[in-house]
Amino acid sequence: MTQPSNPPPRNALVISALGKDRPGLVDALSRCVLEAGCNIADSRMTVLGGDFAVILLVAGNWNTLSKLEDQLPNLARQLDMTITARRTEPVEARGALLPYAVEVVSLDHPGIVHNLASFFSGRGINIQDLTTTTYAAAHTGTPMFAVHLVIEVPAEIHIAALRDEFMDFCDQLNLDAVMEPLKG
Repeated sequence: MTQPSNPPPRNALVISALGKDRPGLVDALSRCVLEAGCNIADSRMTVLGGDFAVILLVAGNWNTLSKLEDQLPNLARQLDMTITARRTEPVEARGALLPYAVEVVSLDHPGIVHNLASFFSGRGINIQDLTTTTYAAAHTGTPMFAVHLVIEVPAEIHIAALRDEFMDFCDQLNLDAVMEPLKG
């Protein structure tokens, strides 16, 4: 189960890269970060279709991050990838937030992610992490869709009422769902 990430380091850079999947991409990206004197603090990497996608949170001092930023255009050309970077800052505390895990499974159809995002955003609940996957159901081969979310519920929201409202919402959309506290 994915845990909410720690706040970004004081000096950090978020790097996203996308390109045709092949061996050696993680090696080349991580070598560039290391040679610039930086450190990968957090990352998400996956293959989607025939493409490799990565998001890195890279920590370093101001000079090493600048050095890395300067090297990224050349690295993008060498790897034939689209690479973007953005400086980021630590997240300011937003009050007491309770981390919850949400699992949803249903027949695959358009709009599932949008409906879930709309439900939570309409209640002031932030989605910290979201992962989806499609797969064929055992025995029947029916196209299925699974969503895993980590949400941050403001402490003033009554959890039992939220859970009941969410379960009713999911029942109306024919989604099988579970919402429970995120286990450390």
